[in-house]
Amino acid sequence: MTKCLGRKSGAAICLATLTLSLAGCTSSLDLFGGSSKVDRSLATGTVAGKPQSETSLSDEATVRNAVTSADLVKMGNTPLPWANAATGSAGVVSVIQEDNAQGRVCRAFKTTRHSYEGIAVFAGQTCMTGSGDWMLTAFDRQG
Repeated sequence: MTKCLGRKSGAAICLATLTLSLAGCTSSLDLFGGSSKVDRSLATGTVAGKPQSETSLSDEATVRNAVTSADLVKMGNTPLPWANAATGSAGVVSVIQEDNAQGRVCRAFKTTRHSYEGIAVFAGQTCMTGSGDWMLTAFDRQG
C-alpha cells in the first residue's frame, strides 16, 4: 500500500510540475483579451504594391513634356522621338490626340519606351490643370 501511495504522489507531483511549467509558457499569450501588456495601437494591413521607380517617374515626366510641347499642327502624323538623358531611356510617340470633351485640354498618346528593362508600349493621357500646368493622368503599359 505504501508503494502504491508513493507512485500516486510522484505522479501528482509530476503533473503539478508540468501544469505549472506550461502555465508559464502561456501566461504571456493574450488568449482572452485580458492582458494589459499587449500593444493594441498597432494595426496591420495589406502589403503595399511595388512603388514606382525613380527611372519610371523620370521617363513619365520626359514623355509628358514631349507630348505637351509638341505643335500638333506642324507635326501632323510625324512620330515624335523623345530621350531621357538621366535614365538612358528613349522612345517614339506615335499618336497624339487632343481633346476638350472633359472641359479641359487633354492629350491622349501612345509611345514606346526603350530602356534597360526592354522595349515596351505605353498608352497615356496628360491634361492641363486650372493653373496651366500639364498633369499626367494615365501612363499604362500595354500588353
